[in-house]
Amino acid sequence: MPADLLITNARIFTATSGPTAEALAVRGSRIVFVGSAAGAHAWRDPKTRLIDAGGRTLMPGFIDSHFHLLWGSLELCAAQLGEVRTLDDLGQVLLAYADDHPDQEWVHGQGLIYLTPPSISPLPLGMGDPTPLREGVRGLTRHHLDAIIAHRPVAVTAYDGHTVWANTLALKKAGILHGGVVGPGSEIVMGADGRATGELRERGASHYVDDLIPEPTEPEKRALLHRGLKLAASLGITSVHNMDGEMEQLTRYMALEDTGELTLRIYVPYTIRPETPIEALSEAVEMAQANPGEMARGGAVKFFMDGVIESYTALMLDDYTGAPGNKGSALFTAEHFTRMATEADRLGLQIFVHAIGDAAVRRTLDGYESARRTNGKRDSRHRVEHIEVVHPDDLPRFAGLGVIASMQPLHAPLSVSGYDLWPSRVGVERWDRSFAWNLVRNAGAKLVFGSDWPVVSQSPIRGLHAALNRQPWQEGLANHRQTLEQALLAYTRDAAYAEFKEHEKGMLKPGYLADLVLLSEDIFEVPPEEIERVHPEMTMVDGRVVFEK
Repeated sequence: MPADLLITNARIFTATSGPTAEALAVRGSRIVFVGSAAGAHAWRDPKTRLIDAGGRTLMPGFIDSHFHLLWGSLELCAAQLGEVRTLDDLGQVLLAYADDHPDQEWVHGQGLIYLTPPSISPLPLGMGDPTPLREGVRGLTRHHLDAIIAHRPVAVTAYDGHTVWANTLALKKAGILHGGVVGPGSEIVMGADGRATGELRERGASHYVDDLIPEPTEPEKRALLHRGLKLAASLGITSVHNMDGEMEQLTRYMALEDTGELTLRIYVPYTIRPETPIEALSEAVEMAQANPGEMARGGAVKFFMDGVIESYTALMLDDYTGAPGNKGSALFTAEHFTRMATEADRLGLQIFVHAIGDAAVRRTLDGYESARRTNGKRDSRHRVEHIEVVHPDDLPRFAGLGVIASMQPLHAPLSVSGYDLWPSRVGVERWDRSFAWNLVRNAGAKLVFGSDWPVVSQSPIRGLHAALNRQPWQEGLANHRQTLEQALLAYTRDAAYAEFKEHEKGMLKPGYLADLVLLSEDIFEVPPEEIERVHPEMTMVDGRVVFEK
């Protein structure tokens, strides 16, 4: 039988070896041929669509191993603060958003970096002075936001989703201007005057404000989700491992699959919070059994072990630099996590754990090791997400336990100067084991890459740029720069392995799913420092073109 689509004259990266093939044929939802141009002729007839790739790279579709599809899509309706670098920038964007949305009570922005001096200018006269937050470091406060907009409640979410800043009116509406009860690992930062500064760390504190911001209507949610899907297709993303979820969210994607509107494959976990009862794991099992289709499925659970470095909520083995006695905090005690993880493992579920600090990574690995002792060894492929700092003693444990390291290239600061305060929080003594891609890889761990959208850009090409161009922050430190093939495999073949789908996708082989992307040029001929100029020309999912320029 002839092929539906035949691509020739391509430099094909199959993810099984280097770019050796030059033609590929697709029939239905599967690849039926990968090989030479001469061999491709047998798959052609007058109805076959022919594409001459002109020497451009054809490769497996990008698999983003750490993604938040619904959250990121819904955030597209907020003021976009990803390019804000100063308080003046913040004021301009928020005021413009407020003017464009006069009927909305709340002014909500998302994607803000952690602003610190000199990016925060002095407050206007009469606005008061922000209280020092940590060891003399001043950060964004309600006073700064009041100076921008005081007559409407304002909530600004950090790019990582772990901090919310609110103005005075928002704090009053939430009933926490004078503090409140918070969950584990969370904090309403208080000033010396006994009132909240406006900084709300982690969900246990920020929910007071978040829960007051009106949700989009159901039609609006659907439209925003389509925007998120369209963006992913344009960037060459064909699969994502979602990092939050429950049956309701999976059902939403299954409905889109039924109508042919789901344009990427999505693996949805069940989110386990500190208050989640162990009996609720039954819902995760139901999700694993819910959908026999190819596009949306369950089978995993997701924990948050700690917070983030920037707000001192990541759990560290040693004190933060410049903050004696502060090692951060955990959302789960060791005993609590081990009990929940052991039961999830017994039920055959894969486990994802957000663990940023080195102590959080160790606690997660300890839990996995305990689960194995209790339940016996199996091909569980449990994962640690982020691993921003890791202790050398824990590196060999990844391979020993069969644990996957899921990391995000765009999270690693390119330098120790400028606005990013991450390096100063952990201190020079931990730089050598920060975002330690090659230490993790060389210890034998399976390393996969993702974005954590909307924390950073979805773009895998930007992720490749970060991976290929990273430099040591100080002379003499380990070099974690990746080769192009290493980075591509972390976004394709190895990412498929991380979701138990290495026999169906992540490589271009006959019989595999037709999830692929045609790039704008031969990526193997592009200098690493210019890799961001590359872009997808066509994205195919399940044998269907979902994006084409």
